[in-house]
Amino acid sequence: MYFAALLARTEDGWEASDMELDDVESLSDLIDLARAAAVDDDTVVALIEQEDAWFGVVRVDGEEDPRYYVSNASAASRSSYGSMLTDELLGSDEEDDELDELDLDGTEDGEEDTISAFTGADDEDEEDSPGAEPVPAGPLGDPRLLDDLGVSNKQLMTLDGDALSEIAESLGATEVLEAVR
Repeated sequence: MYFAALLARTEDGWEASDMELDDVESLSDLIDLARAAAVDDDTVVALIEQEDAWFGVVRVDGEEDPRYYVSNASAASRSSYGSMLTDELLGSDEEDDELDELDLDGTEDGEEDTISAFTGADDEDEEDSPGAEPVPAGPLGDPRLLDDLGVSNKQLMTLDGDALSEIAESLGATEVLEAVR
């Protein structure tokens, strides 16, 4: 199960809104939602987590290129929404915008593990993809994307458990995040 929220910075603090992932079929859709939530082209932080297995942060500042961070790239890459982030961070050449074949409701847990070819796990039925970049088992992306907002890169990289609440606390947005949870 996924939880996702948008935190938009305003003159008075942060505003939170529940992000409806049913409408997100690509990373571009996610970025468009974040930009639409922005107040006066200020910062928007999209937070996504899947059952404490991984969390992702997408930061959008106006029309600048978005910045991304994923806590556990290997776990995220086995998830529909997480794979959008890891593919972007790894520079995947595959077409990310077409997720029609994927189950986007977060119930992929029972499906065959397709990432083992990338992580080096032995499985006789799977072949290694030539030229595929391995997905790291740890963090991936820009750990400094929230430094100026009060979440240091060291803090971000060591978060575990209820990471989104800890991020919201550091941003001063705990109450607004909990209101949409």
